[in-house]
Amino acid sequence: MDSISELLNAASEEMKKNTETSTESPAYDCNICKDKGIIYRIDEFGERRARICKCDNIKRNLRRIKYSGLSDVLDELTFDNFKVIESWQKTAKQMALDFLNNPVGGWFFAGGQVGGGKTHLCTAITGELLRQGKTSKYMLWRDEVVRLKANVNDDEYSGLITRLKEVEVLYIDDFFKTERGINPTTGDINVAFELINYRYNNRNLITIISSEHTVMDILDIDEAIGSRIYQRTKEHCLIINEDKKRNYRLSG
Repeated sequence: MDSISELLNAASEEMKKNTETSTESPAYDCNICKDKGIIYRIDEFGERRARICKCDNIKRNLRRIKYSGLSDVLDELTFDNFKVIESWQKTAKQMALDFLNNPVGGWFFAGGQVGGGKTHLCTAITGELLRQGKTSKYMLWRDEVVRLKANVNDDEYSGLITRLKEVEVLYIDDFFKTERGINPTTGDINVAFELINYRYNNRNLITIISSEHTVMDILDIDEAIGSRIYQRTKEHCLIINEDKKRNYRLSG
């Protein structure tokens, strides 16, 4: 399967060919349609017909990759690159692949041991869904929740949270990540509930979550949030038991 860099290179070459088909100076990304995405022609009856330019799909794919927020790591964090040395790694990878076989409206949760490959597998899932043409968004919880809380009383908040609530595939990384021993704040919980509850009620949306917490830990933090995650991830809930030997960042 094509890597993200290969898709980007192919798109670049295709756009270059589109430009070279015109004798005009390359003032547009696509000189076939002049970046309108539509080409008009006159049919045999003298009527004007419209069709989508071939550059449209290329641009949509490029936008998806850029919008995802994962373009720098999608080629690195793949299923092929996930190391399977021990049985628990094989189980973790297989659960992620099983989810990928039928992800529509599904949720995937990976919790537990730091450095156990949770982010790797969740990114690999997201990358494959991007290649299938699904619009995806990466949310690093600790950074994004600060931004959301800072704008909660502004008009900007609605736009920020709506993009996360409504995107076809949302990957939340390090969910409820805080300083060690500190519980998420009321503001954190309020943002989390709004986001999780919306996606819980819209069953066509795909949600992927990684966390150092288990689902049971999240239930203890907030039962309304935890129970929704529990119900949606019953079939695809990966828990990597705490064991420093399972932290691949400490190996080698």
